[in-house]
Amino acid sequence: MSAESAGSQQRIFAAIADPQRRAMIGMLADKPMPVRELAARFDISRPGVSKHLRVLREAGLVREQKVGRQRLYEVNREPLLAVADWLTTLWSDRLNALQELVLQMEDEP
Repeated sequence: MSAESAGSQQRIFAAIADPQRRAMIGMLADKPMPVRELAARFDISRPGVSKHLRVLREAGLVREQKVGRQRLYEVNREPLLAVADWLTTLWSDRLNALQELVLQMEDEP
């Protein structure tokens, strides 16, 4: 893994570690939204929502698109798919090891 890739992965995990940012990703997965619409759904200020969106954007998890006078935010699914693949591989390896252990235990007298 390159240093750049490791840094990117670290930014993604740091970004999704926050429950409010995860909630924003979930909302933006349904449809693109402007900051004001997102802010109305949270008990934090609009500048606070903007800071969370900046973290998500810098991690590559959301994209910003200017439409008229507002900026719409939408989910970029590619980095999330990489996280899902990593988790699947991690758990698949662990579950395979567990299965082997159980089979060995069944073979013992």
